[in-house]
Amino acid sequence: MMELYLDLHSQPCRSVFMFAKAVGIPFEFKLVDLTSGQQYGEEFGKISILKKVPVMKDGSFILAESVAILKYMVQKHSSSVADHWYPADLQQRARVNEYLCWQHVNLRAHGSKVFLLRAMFPVIMDMEVPKEKMDAAVEDLNQSLNLLEEKFLQSKPFIIGDKISLADLVAIVEIMQPVGAGLDVFEGRPKLTAWRERVKKAVGEKLFDEAHDVVMKVSSLPERMQNSKHLEMLKPRFRKLFS
Repeated sequence: MMELYLDLHSQPCRSVFMFAKAVGIPFEFKLVDLTSGQQYGEEFGKISILKKVPVMKDGSFILAESVAILKYMVQKHSSSVADHWYPADLQQRARVNEYLCWQHVNLRAHGSKVFLLRAMFPVIMDMEVPKEKMDAAVEDLNQSLNLLEEKFLQSKPFIIGDKISLADLVAIVEIMQPVGAGLDVFEGRPKLTAWRERVKKAVGEKLFDEAHDVVMKVSSLPERMQNSKHLEMLKPRFRKLFS
């Protein structure tokens, strides 16, 4: 059986988890606890030198990077996965790829930054986030959300049209990350809110809530992080990220 190495605090892990569950691909869930630094351990290092999740192990074949994993699962299970997830039509597939290429340094980067500042910076750096840094991060996130609405969603139910695709799945997990840290990015955005509800219905509300349960309880993260032996190791990384 396929093994997926995941921690559902991670947005890319949630997209892989939800897709596999939604389309019925069997897998064994292998928890890699990011809060304890398990990704840096020797055992996980044998699985992936990148020391990041998600990772897929399919027999002897090991694959990292969530987008690559999602595409692999679609193509391996093409006979049972509905076409709308990653359409065979050249232009529809190109639209999915367009979003997947765009999001890395836009919605993903900016949503992650807001999450790290709100949920982890005070714990790791033992200080409050400077207001100007937080304001700038939220402004960047809002610009990406504007582009998601204006460029990618427009007036369509989903990013590529009438049905959900990998693009929607990858988008929603990134948006839910700052939500988990207490920033309601859907406030004042009725189009985005309606799209979120359509995505939830398409994947199944129970599955959606299951996937996001841990990130919605991120308030417990500081206590767990305080007991992590890797806390000191993270400080120089955060100084570099947010200097």
